[in-house]
Amino acid sequence: MSIHIQYLTWHFIDMPKGILKGWKNFLVFNLNYFSIPVLLETFFSYWHGYRYSYGKHFMPTRYFEAFVFNAFSRIIGIILRIFFIFLGLLIEIPIFFIGLIVFLGWFILPFLLIAGFFLGLGMMI
Repeated sequence: MSIHIQYLTWHFIDMPKGILKGWKNFLVFNLNYFSIPVLLETFFSYWHGYRYSYGKHFMPTRYFEAFVFNAFSRIIGIILRIFFIFLGLLIEIPIFFIGLIVFLGWFILPFLLIAGFFLGLGMMI
């Protein structure tokens, strides 16, 4: 196989596969960094597992106190999980578009090289 065919195979087949693999790794890393799958699984859980026990005997004040604390713990957990899920997805958007620019830019590079070569020759004349 000639060196020109090897270059074209590398540039237009092998390297785009590597770019797509790296792009996917960045996207998956960001999802795992912000723990988005875990946050979605534990969306309604207590914040940091903080909860009061209702006790063995029914005492209205203790029951009300535990209920209010547990409700606030869940609400705080939901609010903070929404914030971190939103932040993670917000950062996912630029990663997606930067990866798209790199991927498409890789295909444009040989044409830019050829155009730059001819423009440079045109400036010499």
